Amino acid sequence: MKIAVNTRHLINQKLGGIGWFTYEILKRIVIDHPENEFFFIFDRPYHEKFIFSKNVIPIVIFPPARHPILWYWWFEHSLPKILEKIKPDIFLSMDGYLSLNTTVKQIAVIHDLSFEHYPLHFKWIERQYHLQYSRKFAIKADRIITVSEYSKLDIIKTYNINPNKIDIVYNASNSIYFPLTQDQKKLAKEKYAEGNDYFIYIGALLPRKNIARLLKAFEKFKDQNQNKVKLLIVGAKFFNTKDIALTYKKHSYKSDIIFTGHLPENEINMALGGSIALTYISYFEGFGIPIVEAFNAEVPVITSNISSMPEVAGDAALLADPFSIDSIANAMQLIYSDEKLRNELIEKGRIRKNVFSWNISADKVWHIIQNEVNKIN
Repeated sequence: MKIAVNTRHLINQKLGGIGWFTYEILKRIVIDHPENEFFFIFDRPYHEKFIFSKNVIPIVIFPPARHPILWYWWFEHSLPKILEKIKPDIFLSMDGYLSLNTTVKQIAVIHDLSFEHYPLHFKWIERQYHLQYSRKFAIKADRIITVSEYSKLDIIKTYNINPNKIDIVYNASNSIYFPLTQDQKKLAKEKYAEGNDYFIYIGALLPRKNIARLLKAFEKFKDQNQNKVKLLIVGAKFFNTKDIALTYKKHSYKSDIIFTGHLPENEINMALGGSIALTYISYFEGFGIPIVEAFNAEVPVITSNISSMPEVAGDAALLADPFSIDSIANAMQLIYSDEKLRNELIEKGRIRKNVFSWNISADKVWHIIQNEVNKIN
């Protein structure tokens, strides 16, 4: 069997949510199924670590597709030509973008529809691309994979897609996340928070991640306690972060807020593992991978009570209303002041994390591929 895969998101030291899903799923599939050929299609020079085994044939096609005009050219012109040359049994697109200009069977992994619900959070040209093509991709797909029951229902409702066409494959945690020893936690506090306790946020600095409200909630928490607790914000800036900048500028506790920017893979578990709790109060997620990463690091979680996050968290996190500063601040206060609660959430997280396994998810993706290919034959 020949399987072509969109691997544009396999970027060394810059794996985001889609990149990690791509990495963890493909690494397992290609090694477990050596009798098949996998054509990894990149849009720029690739790192050798992403060529997981001898049955992977890497292909770079022009142009580097990091802009909507180039997305269009890559998927509608360059990709169909290479698919015609490869003649794969199926094309698997890990970011949900498909080609409307090919007869090859296609599986789209649609992680979420944030651009449909919060279009102003995207640059104008990106917004236009998504609104023009994403519905067409969902209709064109022979099969859709998504990462939560919430996202499945959203795709069904928003695009009027037959539920029987959609499969759910959960994300999981990378193996770099594990519990720290007490000595390691102490070192983390010294490195990131001047030896003090700290809350942590991990993820891109995007509007829907709700960082501005988190900062305001942290200010209220500090007003109530007058302690030395810090807030660590780990992630790179993206589009439209003016609200974060303005909130920070007016903040009463600037010296207690630490923006680290993007942290390398070998540091991020240390930063998470040394924290009081993960504060992940986004108001829209297709899944919310940091929640599961925190479970694996045995760190308590505060997350949102809407979107996919209650589905992922189960009973192992403290849920807050992401639109209420009081609700977020109260959750921070509860976690900070109640050691018993922290320990209970850690224990529940140890159990909950077992629901999410890359091995199980990779097996599901493989069976979906097989079923679609068998329909041809």
